[in-house]
Amino acid sequence: MAIARRALLLSLTAALAFFPPSPSGICADEVPPAEAGLVAPDPVVADPAEPTDGEPAVAEITGPRDLLFDAGATRAAIADLVADGVDQVLLLQVTFTDASMTVAAAAAFPATPLSIWAVPEPRLGGRLRLNAFCGLNLASHALGRNGREFGWLYAAPDAAGLDSALADLLAGKRRSGRMRPHGSRTEPGPRAKAVAASLAGRRIGRIGAHPEGFDTCAYDAGRLNDLTGLQVEEIALEALFDAARALPAEAAAAPRAEAAAQLSGLDAVDQDQLDRSLRLKAALDGIRAEGRFDAFAIRCWPETFTEYGGAVCGPVAMMGEARVPCACEADVYGAATQLLLQEVAGAPVFLADLVDLDPGDDTGVVWHCGQAPISMRAPAAQATATVHTNRRMPLLYEFPLKPGRVTFMRLSQAFGTPKMIIASGEVLDRPMAFTGTSGVVRFDTPAERMLGHVIGSGLEHHMALAYGDHAPMLRETAAALSLLVMEL
Repeated sequence: MAIARRALLLSLTAALAFFPPSPSGICADEVPPAEAGLVAPDPVVADPAEPTDGEPAVAEITGPRDLLFDAGATRAAIADLVADGVDQVLLLQVTFTDASMTVAAAAAFPATPLSIWAVPEPRLGGRLRLNAFCGLNLASHALGRNGREFGWLYAAPDAAGLDSALADLLAGKRRSGRMRPHGSRTEPGPRAKAVAASLAGRRIGRIGAHPEGFDTCAYDAGRLNDLTGLQVEEIALEALFDAARALPAEAAAAPRAEAAAQLSGLDAVDQDQLDRSLRLKAALDGIRAEGRFDAFAIRCWPETFTEYGGAVCGPVAMMGEARVPCACEADVYGAATQLLLQEVAGAPVFLADLVDLDPGDDTGVVWHCGQAPISMRAPAAQATATVHTNRRMPLLYEFPLKPGRVTFMRLSQAFGTPKMIIASGEVLDRPMAFTGTSGVVRFDTPAERMLGHVIGSGLEHHMALAYGDHAPMLRETAAALSLLVMEL
């Protein structure tokens, strides 16, 4: 009987089967261990490979049966699997985490097939507890930037047809592949040329560095300037905190009045933490005026909570409504994306994560913790003041997105090549899928195909959203910027 050895690594973020490596540590903002239950697979499963002796082949599963919570434990598990000599590595993406350990596992097994199985979570209207799809998205981009193809599966453990899907995964039939961008099919008109030209000389303030393992947020200021004419100035995160702390007591009055006019429940959150959060809005206004910034890319966690004591998410929502877009996780290309899409749309934009795609319902969910512009609120919904779902500090906005036609765009560095990635769809009139600011979207591309496109494109985990059908003008603008285009 032929026996193929598979490695299993279980981590809070990624881990799976046949000798999977587990992703690095849980991101400081992410799911507590108690909420990331995982049952190890049975030790023997059917192997789709052809047996060598005429008998059905089986796979021997090896690797730790405990979740791997940090880089040290994960590196030790990877070393053990390297010594063990496995035939495949399968990561189980249980929740969201950074991609550093996924990349480390791929490097440790350069000639060994690598796959990732991510698990959906139900849309129950509560907190987004696992966010495994976003973790898969992050890993996909990082592996693509490192030239590593991989297999992937996004399915619940009890999904219909799971046995067949896993067999295909292990047989190498569910590879990530690589979508190819195309050149512009139209010449840029005067407006597209004006949009492209409007970026030149605009300034992005990068406040703090992006988190480790977030390759999606990496950037080169010189290349971005060559591409768009945008300028980036780096600002220490502590400078923002110092500016907020130094403000007089009355500095929070104006942003509080703005929030009170938009949100219910402002008096129900911790008032000291709320004051610190609103001071960040006033501090950002001051930094913007002094530095003549048009957008920010802000390291929004964990230090805003652990060192400063208040969330920047609500202030980001206010800044976005005022058309000073702010990108989370110090995502400079995300801020550049927002500036461009805002110029095309002539309206506020929202930098969101794609956190679910459900082929059965033919919909996806776009979400962020609580920072969408208030003008995107569904008319029938009351916007409320809330706290960060993991850090439990205000101020965040909470509401479902309004129904309507939307366009998504990303200035992307997928596979190391600059391009514009575009998608279109419709936000549906649905209950809020997850707390924070979120919307249920029916993309123009069916959800099952969209899954493959997101992975095959190497898309970053942030895309900007604007209401309206802006794809034609974006294609022209891409041509004006000499950018290739990829349409999901």
